[in-house]
Order: sequence, then C-alpha cells, then structure tokens
Amino acid sequence: MSTENPKISAGVVVLRKTDEGWRVLLLRVYSYWDCPKGVVEPGEEPLTTARREVREETALDDLEFAWGESFTETEPYGRDGKRARYYVARTDTEGVSLPVNLELGRAEHHEWRWCDWKTAEQLVNDRLRKVLRWAHDLIG
Repeated sequence: MSTENPKISAGVVVLRKTDEGWRVLLLRVYSYWDCPKGVVEPGEEPLTTARREVREETALDDLEFAWGESFTETEPYGRDGKRARYYVARTDTEGVSLPVNLELGRAEHHEWRWCDWKTAEQLVNDRLRKVLRWAHDLIG
C-alpha cells in the first residue's frame, strides 16, 4: 500500500447574505450538486486551490474569508480514497457565470443556484451535507 498522501480536492462553501438570510452557492453537474472545488495541484496550497477553483468555475473573485482559514475535510471517498477540504467564504456578488473550461471545451457545471440552508442540504449527498452543517455552525 502506498504511504503517499491521498489525493485531495479543495473548495469553498460560498455564502451570500440576503434580506432572507444566508444563501449557499451550489453547482450542478448532471444530477450531482456540490460547492466549487477541484484537485490540489502539486506544490499548491489547498487554500490557493480553493480560491482558484471558485474563480475558474464561477468567475467569482471577491471572496472574503470572514471566518478565517478554518476548514473541514470529508471522509475518504471514491476508488482512490480522495478527500475534499472545504473552507467558508462570503461574497457580495449575486451573479454567477459558468465559464468554459478550455480543457473540456465547455463549462464544468450545468447550473448554479443560491440556496437557503434547508434546500442546500436536500440537494447534496451525505458527505457534503456534513460539510454544510459544519459551515452553518461555524458562521453562527
């Protein structure tokens, strides 16, 4: 068995304050909803990856890590035992775009949505539901 660190992805639970309360940004690819995230490249810090992935997948570039650099990681998943690390940040930007990924020749996601906490938890899988609950508790 390899003693190397397992593959890790890094992403952000992106929040936006509205008159109705906090909204969580979710991205959909096929039937799977997630927060923006991607693989940490060799030599790249996970927080740097998380910021980059949000910018690449949503064009949002005004993230404020108002709750510091705290993060949570998922349990290992998939065939390669990958973990996903999530930070929490806020944005004031409502409009999101799904830029074309040049390697894919299309956007990585099919849809985006700002959701209240309850709706977000209903859309995501158990692994991400734990992350959303952690983020909700973190922001108070």
